[in-house]
Amino acid sequence: MPCWSACCRGHARPADSTRCNRRGGRGPEPANAWYRLRLARLTRAPRAGVEHDRRRLLAPDLRGPTTTITRIAAGLSGAGVYRVETAGQSFVLKIAGEAENDADWRPALHIQRLAADAGLAPRIVHVDEARRAVLTAFVSDRSFGAFYGDPRTHEAALTQLGRTVRRIHALPLPADARMREPREFLAQVWDGLLAGFALPDFVGDTVQRVLSENPPTRERALVLGHNDLNPTNLVYDGEAILILDWATAGPMDAYYDLAVLSVFLRMDEGTCMRLLSAYEGTRFAELPHRFTYTRRLAAALAGSFQLHLARQLKHAGATGEETLDSVPSLGEFYQRMRAGALKLGTADGHWGFGLALLKDNLAR
Repeated sequence: MPCWSACCRGHARPADSTRCNRRGGRGPEPANAWYRLRLARLTRAPRAGVEHDRRRLLAPDLRGPTTTITRIAAGLSGAGVYRVETAGQSFVLKIAGEAENDADWRPALHIQRLAADAGLAPRIVHVDEARRAVLTAFVSDRSFGAFYGDPRTHEAALTQLGRTVRRIHALPLPADARMREPREFLAQVWDGLLAGFALPDFVGDTVQRVLSENPPTRERALVLGHNDLNPTNLVYDGEAILILDWATAGPMDAYYDLAVLSVFLRMDEGTCMRLLSAYEGTRFAELPHRFTYTRRLAAALAGSFQLHLARQLKHAGATGEETLDSVPSLGEFYQRMRAGALKLGTADGHWGFGLALLKDNLAR
């Protein structure tokens, strides 16, 4: 199973699939709020104004002389995340990044409160709204990856995962919640952030296929989706699955969260059907067309954004030698991560992750 670290527009298929394509031109300025938030959270540093005095962000009774605050290395999020130790208790302090304005942060906090009250997120202990800082209870993670990957507990983990997503989607939609459109996000990443970046041609083929598809009709109402259910946001405490990072939560197609999980956890068709069966509480005999489309969309978006992160970290792009056959699959990429050959947070790590996600997408 994978190991998890502390995360159309396009060109037509060319005759020579071994060429790399350097995309030219500048795309349109991003208009989607989700796009702006995801980009900024992954590329900016925490707000400087609160870094010097984090102790003041805690509840008064937690500001004792023995209180320690230690930064947590947690990927590329723009937020500052810290572990707080005081009087034998542990907490997590998260300070919003400068890109998260009140229009984004306050609705996300409201949804996080709903989730915490429902037992779906760590308990909220204290909030400093002026400084946009949230203190939550520290949850000791016993590894969802191990729970899911162990053959003895795999089916129990899969069932609990589906039921947990169902509970997320049962949370009430706030009246002012904004729709997050992943298809629009994918088009903006492709047209803007990856313009001028040398990419293997199969990358463009994959993105073009998704963006040229006519999405199957949505047959159910939108739900409150988490919208970023990659396994780094899952914490298993030995009994419950708790969800972290609610910054992009909002109205979404019900299949999107399930599709994201199926991509990152490399679920085959049978496993996907069992996940959907656990979610719905009724047996699925085949995968709905809307789910399989959403899975392709989620994989293309995740892969494209990983390539953008590689570019942000100064990856040079394709050399012309990358082909669909030569690029590692997602399973092979995870094996290289386990062996320490690749690491997320590095240019090569994000480059390899993005190509692997897109390669696996072509097989679906």
